[in-house]
Amino acid sequence: MPQPTLEEIRHSASHILAQAVLQVFPDAKLGIGPVIDEGFYYDFGLSRPLSPDDLANIESRMQQILKEAQDFRAYTLPRAAATLFFQEREQPYKLELIEDLNVPEYSFYENGPFIDLCRGPHVQNTTEIPAIKLMRVSGAYWRGDEKRPMLQRIYGTAFHSQSELDDYLLRLEEAQKRDHRILGKALDLFSFQDDIGPGLVLWHPKGAMIRSIIEDHWRKEHYKAGYDLLYSPHVGRATLWETSGHLSFYRENMFAEMLVDDQSYFVKPMNCPFHIKVYESQHHSYRDLPLRYAELGTVYRYERSGVLHGLMRVRGFTQDDAHIICTPDQVSAEILEVLSLCSNILDAFGFHKKHVYLSTRPKEKYVGNLDLWRSAESALEDAIKTMGWDYSLDDGGGAFYGPKIDIKIEDAIGRLWQCSTIQFDFNLPERFDMTYVGSDGQKHRPIVIHRALFGSLERFFGILIEHYEGKFPVWLAPVQIKLLNLSTETMDYTKALANVLRQAGIRVATDLSDEKLGYKIRMATTEKVPFIGVIGKKESADNMVSVRTRGSSDSQIIAADLLIKHILDAAQQG
Repeated sequence: MPQPTLEEIRHSASHILAQAVLQVFPDAKLGIGPVIDEGFYYDFGLSRPLSPDDLANIESRMQQILKEAQDFRAYTLPRAAATLFFQEREQPYKLELIEDLNVPEYSFYENGPFIDLCRGPHVQNTTEIPAIKLMRVSGAYWRGDEKRPMLQRIYGTAFHSQSELDDYLLRLEEAQKRDHRILGKALDLFSFQDDIGPGLVLWHPKGAMIRSIIEDHWRKEHYKAGYDLLYSPHVGRATLWETSGHLSFYRENMFAEMLVDDQSYFVKPMNCPFHIKVYESQHHSYRDLPLRYAELGTVYRYERSGVLHGLMRVRGFTQDDAHIICTPDQVSAEILEVLSLCSNILDAFGFHKKHVYLSTRPKEKYVGNLDLWRSAESALEDAIKTMGWDYSLDDGGGAFYGPKIDIKIEDAIGRLWQCSTIQFDFNLPERFDMTYVGSDGQKHRPIVIHRALFGSLERFFGILIEHYEGKFPVWLAPVQIKLLNLSTETMDYTKALANVLRQAGIRVATDLSDEKLGYKIRMATTEKVPFIGVIGKKESADNMVSVRTRGSSDSQIIAADLLIKHILDAAQQG
């Protein structure tokens, strides 16, 4: 008998969770219980908030259910019988699902005394779930709608073995230490404030410094790669979004309409239409192409409050957006150049392990002819192979408007993060009637390739914080060295040295307070600065500084004029 998949184990575990909750709270109202990336959850309507003791009790009951060797059995019921089943059990959320699905027959799964509306898949028997753990409880609006009842969501996870579960819990403990929301506050990098609104980031000076370094590196590499940089407005007339199609298929994710001079405007959720309008501002021939437009463009999208998560999911963010406009015979070379640029930039920030996914034409709804799709898919696949990368094929997983490559980066503790996307778009060139004059003197439709390498600066910054645990490499650190004076007698020398370092392009801070040296060192250590420089009477008299490197308790005495080279060399090394 083949080993059940992780999805089957976790999906079955969610049913066992619901069964255990009904044993503890017979009047619980059942929501939904899907599998998620690292486990599963189930939503419940309960008469009171769950406590940690409740969670322990529920998990204990789940362990007992596992030992009962309950079989999972699938069957179907017609609509009337399915409705009656949940009416008799007073399960309003299940009745709503029955109503919304609106099919002649409904799939159910039964294990022991528990029966749930479900398509599967499941294990054959509860004994096939060797390792299970409940993680936490949170609030969740029914179906993600703030106007609907607030339910209690119990998160859990399950694995093929106890050792895999133990390894996961260790990784989770490590991840909690790296949580960018906690480190962001501790290191004074950014904040969210109620007066401004949820999902809208305030970049503090140190966070803004790192952002500036990221942007400067991004711009430098893009200029070298032959991109032209653009700036576009934050709002556009409704007619623009009607042409692009956003008002018809993306309206619910856009911020509210504004009326200016009796004209409707919307805050931009994407930069694409503006880049296309720049292209359309002039006539182009095949000799002008390819054009590579790039922008660090801030966009705004309405995300439900329940899914907002620090920098990883926000409502206002800056995309490192680019659009390549080219002829069909330029596509292969352009894709390869994009992948090379992407690899170089991600490597520079310490992400050397990349997981690549190729998504092809959907089986049903799509725009563009088959030859166009096949050519684009071939160009993407050939470029990946030329780079020498392994990849996974998501057959039929492309967007309706074009195939794509997604690149996930692996961080220091093995987690994968979606960052880069290279996406063909066969839709917008048609909507905006984009053309160029070919060598035959006729008008032709150009190829448009969307491309983002970081995805968004906010999310990428959050990933960086967690990857480095706030211990940024010297070239990225907002403060590269912090100078600490031992007494007021060395204050002038400390200030003068700090100024010399600044003029040399080194990011320096000082602590000139009257606190004891031990306290100053502890504070600088918690700030995770790469270097701490201590200046006493002897260092001041000899034009020296006592330097301690991050992670070491040892110090070395360095001449002040050599300190600049010492730090700049370290920055060059990363």
